[in-house]
Amino acid sequence: MTASVRFFEAQFQRQVAGGEYALNPFERLALPYMRGEVLDLGCGLGNLAVEAARTGCRVTALDGSTTAIARLQRIARDEGLNLEARETDLSQYAIDREYDVIIAIGLLMFFPRARAEAMLADIAAHVRPGGTAVLNVLTEGTTFLDMFEPGHYHLFPRGALEAALPGWEILEAVHDTFPASGDSVKVFDTVLARRREG
Repeated sequence: MTASVRFFEAQFQRQVAGGEYALNPFERLALPYMRGEVLDLGCGLGNLAVEAARTGCRVTALDGSTTAIARLQRIARDEGLNLEARETDLSQYAIDREYDVIIAIGLLMFFPRARAEAMLADIAAHVRPGGTAVLNVLTEGTTFLDMFEPGHYHLFPRGALEAALPGWEILEAVHDTFPASGDSVKVFDTVLARRREG
């Protein structure tokens, strides 16, 4: 288990104990675009995956957190949702087929640059024509680094997500800055883009 997975495993255990399952701002932005077959990479506690499945999507949700995946499997079973949740080492994962929607919210920056960029390209290659990529990363300017394993993360340049999707229709492009602990900040780019057909 990497330092980053340990960080989030502890956070998820606190959230489960406190019943904290509200969608974050990025998930709320993405929810209206959920349809068909959805792949949620680094799904965390799976709040977006659950809501997508409740609206009739077929969802595959992957994360490195035992706590997160156990919660999702329990909800899928209890509610009869079309949601498959699997504990997965995403540093080694390769997408093996196309999806209508592929989500990577708060994931790609947890890998060294080469892996982060390769995973972004893998996502772009596996969204079906007419489908949507939902991408969110921390960008340069972020000073809150507690969750990162030294030498194993990548802060994207602003605009890098859009640049990686030439010819796609940009549905949403948002740049946000949030305060973090110790007078630090988290600076995010969020892009929702549709792969053009033909």
